[in-house]
Amino acid sequence: MLDKIGIAKRIAQEVRDGMYINLGIGIPTLVANYIPKNINVVLQSENGLLGIGPFPTEEEVDPDLINAGKQTITMMPGSALFSSADSFGMIRGGKVNLTILGAMEVSENGDIANWKVPGKMVKGMGGAMDLVASAENIIVAMQHCSKEGASKLLKKCSLPITGLRCVKKIVSDMAVLDILPNGGFRLIERAPGVSLEQIKNATEGSLLVDGEIPEMNLR
Repeated sequence: MLDKIGIAKRIAQEVRDGMYINLGIGIPTLVANYIPKNINVVLQSENGLLGIGPFPTEEEVDPDLINAGKQTITMMPGSALFSSADSFGMIRGGKVNLTILGAMEVSENGDIANWKVPGKMVKGMGGAMDLVASAENIIVAMQHCSKEGASKLLKKCSLPITGLRCVKKIVSDMAVLDILPNGGFRLIERAPGVSLEQIKNATEGSLLVDGEIPEMNLR
């Protein structure tokens, strides 16, 4: 199975030259470190930064430069700082090509639940609803199962919904899956060392397996 870094590396392969990308908190923020050097993208943070760079070394840390998850970051040449209101104007205006988010649950219809943590006090969903409603493409980075072993890829989400029919692709610690237009998870790749049977057993929602499923190449 993949660790968090492995998930981030695989998602980085989905990035295309010229994209404007929003990285959610958690695993998605790690993607910034693995975007291929020959690709030019602009990373956006909803707290008001366009042009996020890789995470800083100890010498580069600036406590005034943080992403939406309150992690210290670096800025690329030509970056811009602005208000959160302007940032959400970009998001709601459809200027972000790709949003990469974490999730507690995803349904076979592409519904996502990613802001309400069971048993924990949460202030609110933050900008998640704006992001899932406005992005051209949404990729989810997540664990395939809970710590108790229950599937998080479901027929129907049990937690409060962030957005309906919005997720296009999932990269979990076990697999890469597309959401089919009429519902269902289509298996694209397996994580190294993970069998098809393991993925089937870990997926509650409808799973389409078409032909031989290759292992991921994490380069």
